[in-house]
Amino acid sequence: MLDALGMSTVDEAVYRAVLDHPQLDLVGLAARLGTGTDSVRASLDRLVDLALVRVNGGGFHVVRPQAALQALLAKAEAEIAARQQRIEATKAAVVALATQYDDRDEPEAIRRLNGLDEVRDYLAELSRSAQTECLSLTPAGPQQPEAMAAEKELNLPALQRGVAIRNIYLDSYRNDPATLAHARWMAEHGGQSRTTATLPLRMVIIDRRIALVPIDPDRSADGALELHSPGVITALVALFEQLWAAGTPLGEAPPKDEHGLNQQERELLRLLADGHTDESAGRQLAVSTRSVQRMMTAITERLGATSRFQAGVEAQRREWL
Repeated sequence: MLDALGMSTVDEAVYRAVLDHPQLDLVGLAARLGTGTDSVRASLDRLVDLALVRVNGGGFHVVRPQAALQALLAKAEAEIAARQQRIEATKAAVVALATQYDDRDEPEAIRRLNGLDEVRDYLAELSRSAQTECLSLTPAGPQQPEAMAAEKELNLPALQRGVAIRNIYLDSYRNDPATLAHARWMAEHGGQSRTTATLPLRMVIIDRRIALVPIDPDRSADGALELHSPGVITALVALFEQLWAAGTPLGEAPPKDEHGLNQQERELLRLLADGHTDESAGRQLAVSTRSVQRMMTAITERLGATSRFQAGVEAQRREWL
């Protein structure tokens, strides 16, 4: 019933249980709902993010529903209004393009942008001219504070005029407080962010008409290629949408499979099975070599193995790969 406010069926059940039985702790809530403590904890985290529940010492305090739910309802109504504004902006853009269209030559299908400075300057120009949508993949570690500050300066005007901004980051971003704060800021202003274990390349798509991809995915400092071909753009948008559908929204815990593995752990096993070293696997996941070793040690222990080789054999036997 409250799914329009960002609550799942489980979240709503936990919320009602906390309302009806404020004296219950985590274990008590799980017992009453007949579910595991991990599921209840995840729902409580989401309820905290929605400002419906506050952590109070070792327990939980429910914010008065009259105030909290009304605030969420107002936010949902604002999002609907913002979506309607984006639709109207899209209609206006289509009319403007149809009216202003002349027989000028089409832009080059591919243009080379040399070096990071030229790429950054052009991205700033595209951000200011974007009308409907900006999609991006960011397969790197957490951004520097100055980069996030510059991004806010460009994104806020775009969001205010109704541009839909969606970003996909790596799961490793969840370990960086500054990046999470930036994602929350984006969400507060209408942007959306998700994460996944790995990403194939860095990419930005503006209004489904221009895409920027690196000249060399392993050397982003070399610059980027600006693409205009409708066929290429369509393929890149389809890639983005596929990754978006498989990603986990920031604010939600990455789901685990039937073996208890999250996507990052599954991807680590796959990378190591494909012959990657700890260092190259860490680069793919944007985590340190030490983090790779720590994750692999935990997986090895869960498999009851005494070595990585034995862990690999056991993971294959259990069909974890």
